[in-house]
Amino acid sequence: MFSLLSRLVIKPEYPMDKQRTLWGTLCALVGIGLNIFLFGIKLTAGLISGSVAITADAMNNLSDAGSSIVSMVGFKLAAHEADHEHPFGHGRMEYVAGLVISGLILLVAAELFKTSVNKIIHPEATEFSLLIVAILLISVLVKCYMFFYNSRVGKNINSSTLMAVAKDSISDTGATSLVLVAMLIEHFFGFAIDGYAGIIVSFFIFMTGVSAVKDTIDPLLGVMPDDDFIEELESFIMDFNQEHVIGVHDMMIHDYGPSRKIISFHAEVPAEGDILELHDTIDLLEQACNKRYNCLTTIHMDPVITKDERVTTLREAMETLVNEYDSDLNFHDFRVVFGQTHTNLIFDVVLPFGYSKTEDMVKSELLSLVHEKIGNQYFLAINFDRR
Repeated sequence: MFSLLSRLVIKPEYPMDKQRTLWGTLCALVGIGLNIFLFGIKLTAGLISGSVAITADAMNNLSDAGSSIVSMVGFKLAAHEADHEHPFGHGRMEYVAGLVISGLILLVAAELFKTSVNKIIHPEATEFSLLIVAILLISVLVKCYMFFYNSRVGKNINSSTLMAVAKDSISDTGATSLVLVAMLIEHFFGFAIDGYAGIIVSFFIFMTGVSAVKDTIDPLLGVMPDDDFIEELESFIMDFNQEHVIGVHDMMIHDYGPSRKIISFHAEVPAEGDILELHDTIDLLEQACNKRYNCLTTIHMDPVITKDERVTTLREAMETLVNEYDSDLNFHDFRVVFGQTHTNLIFDVVLPFGYSKTEDMVKSELLSLVHEKIGNQYFLAINFDRR
């Protein structure tokens, strides 16, 4: 059904942003319809059986329908073009929608826990019938189907909102399965565990909500880009023009929503090269990055002396020394200021977040190594970055 609807609604020739919005809207509409259907049949089963767990599960489905509405609104708002007040677009509204959905999941978990505790304190017998069993089995199958299409589309369009909905669906599958097992145990063995089953279900739903909150808060706060993406981007940059681009560092990637990234970095270029040719290469590289990664790219040119043998020798010696000191440190932007009494070696060192040593300790220890292995006439001017 979902595949048929997607082929009817989403055409391959549509722009990628429009396809994302249509995918998100379609998933939300299907989710609304299926969750309202599940709410109706589960509420009926809960009222017939007197099971608090089934009734709570029904209310969970009603909440899921509300989440789908929030998801659809989020995709619509995220698709709005940039304006004067939001020059980078509205893409982060999708993350906000995911955060709202996560909050609704946590709210359902809290209400279910409260109802389940009350059922334990005031136990009541539940009715059993094959109709109720059939309803719960149908619910499990539907939720498995919802998990499948939401996770598949969520991965394809890189949507944290749909991934949150998918996690909620698989959590609901486990919850409903547990409710069904509890009913069967009570019917065949006489153990009244409906309330306890409800508590376990609420725990499942709570953990799903916590995971979904993390997945949506991280991009809102700003999170380190995926290592694979960084490696791919660096390889693309270095392969673009190996004669003019000889190094890359100080890369920054800002996420303003899926497919709305702003990328900036420093590209090292030969200081002896023709400035107009180098500038033209950097312009072409910016355009190539924009096209390949659907982003806005800004590149700063860093001239590097490549034909002065003294500078080249010192750079290689210093790079080797830093690598021997700690292979986790990155070294770049090397310059030399020669003097009659001493020579300054100027460069940047990137310290990983959480690095055990302070900047002063690193500078002092590197200076001792320089005096020991290169010469006492050399002094260090180090700019420290974090990544």
